[in-house]
Amino acid sequence: MIHQNWENNKTIKKVKCLHTNAKKFKVNSVLTEGKTYDVKNETEEFYFLIDNTNRIAGFKKDYFELI
Repeated sequence: MIHQNWENNKTIKKVKCLHTNAKKFKVNSVLTEGKTYDVKNETEEFYFLIDNTNRIAGFKKDYFELI
């Protein structure tokens, strides 16, 4: 259960949110367009970061650009 400690991991990169136009899920309540987020973990398809609720969450990379 390593995902329980991801909030305490060091930041591996920073990303900027480009949009919150999700097809299936409501992400505009937890992400802000133009805001910079610290990435704590990453897979091929997702970034795991601290969102606006101060919790770790996984989001598709489509929403972000690298800084």
